[in-house]
Amino acid sequence: MESPRLGRGVLHPARAAELITVDRPAPHPEVARFVEYYWVVRWNLDGHDPYAQKVLCHPNVHLVFEAPRAQVYGVQRSLFARRLEGAGHVFGVRFHPGAFRPFAGHAVGDLTDRTVPAADHFGPEADRLNEELAAEPDASLVDAFLRPRLPAPDPVAEEVAAMVERITASPDLYRVDDLAGEFGLPVRRLQRLFAEYVGASPKWVLRRARLHEASERAAAVGELDLAALAAELGYSDQAHLTRDFTAAVGVSPARYAGAS
Repeated sequence: MESPRLGRGVLHPARAAELITVDRPAPHPEVARFVEYYWVVRWNLDGHDPYAQKVLCHPNVHLVFEAPRAQVYGVQRSLFARRLEGAGHVFGVRFHPGAFRPFAGHAVGDLTDRTVPAADHFGPEADRLNEELAAEPDASLVDAFLRPRLPAPDPVAEEVAAMVERITASPDLYRVDDLAGEFGLPVRRLQRLFAEYVGASPKWVLRRARLHEASERAAAVGELDLAALAAELGYSDQAHLTRDFTAAVGVSPARYAGAS
């Protein structure tokens, strides 16, 4: 159950929905070849304690307009946490997996687990746009910014995006060998493509898709049949799922379900 307001990967979604809202304006059709969607997160915690929202991130690069300057976020493999206080908003651009490679001009793996100034890739105009969006998030301004900067389409990037889509749409796909076989590629070639275009290994993307599914199930029900879920998601046993989940989220799936 992916919340239309929040999104798959947002942890403790019921609590988050009390404090934040997420809108997803559609990009211009020309931009949509590279950008999956725009997102606008708003919060108003006046009268509330600061809140740390945690997210199990996806294999996407984001261009984020936020104080004090616009940033490019590479794929974040660790648990991402953002401290929210007061009232505010952030405007983000979520690129299709692989689609930032033509903008970057280098392997997307160079950005993994890093945040760099957007000006490094888009020039100083990115920070001027950041100031405009601080007043009011406006997707048309971002369309106007990105359209003249769109690179030539990259068929390899689109092929890689299809591979990632196959993984994220099917948490029952477990093995790198199986993915390589579906797309008729040697495993080493698949690994090089993901390092160049995605910024995370195919093994990591496969594992993250299963953890997204597990966290959604845990948040949706008060009690989990962990043995059945582990078998469904291709884990060797319940203990394997528990170790993987705990390493990524910081608590066991049983504790997470009880707190959601």
